[in-house]
Amino acid sequence: MKAKIDHVGIVVHDIQEALKAYQAALGLPLKEIVAVPDQKVQVAFLPVGESNVELVQPLSDDTGIARFLTQRGEGIHHICFEVEDIEAVLAQLKEHQVQLIDEVPRQGAHGRVAFVHPKAMHGVLVELVERSH
Repeated sequence: MKAKIDHVGIVVHDIQEALKAYQAALGLPLKEIVAVPDQKVQVAFLPVGESNVELVQPLSDDTGIARFLTQRGEGIHHICFEVEDIEAVLAQLKEHQVQLIDEVPRQGAHGRVAFVHPKAMHGVLVELVERSH
């Protein structure tokens, strides 16, 4: 699998409030803020080298992100790897009997995404993204 770290996802209550720390205080540039209606979230991307910090704000109380925020509070939620062929990577993971959340990719903010269950990744939620170019 040829991959690179695309972003680290951080769940926040309020993106605008979080930007005061990440953008204003740390000086990270804001690339964009994107709504992802299918996942009922709004995300902000702040480039750091070849990767990004992704701030994730739930837009509804009935989402996994909202439940995470309620149960654990703000903080690191996932790490995302950019891959060239998401179907091939999912097939490889299935072949190794790795537990997946998504067996079929779905649309994300920047391309097709799929999540690997944290139980299979030693407690870390892993997102895979095949970017739209």
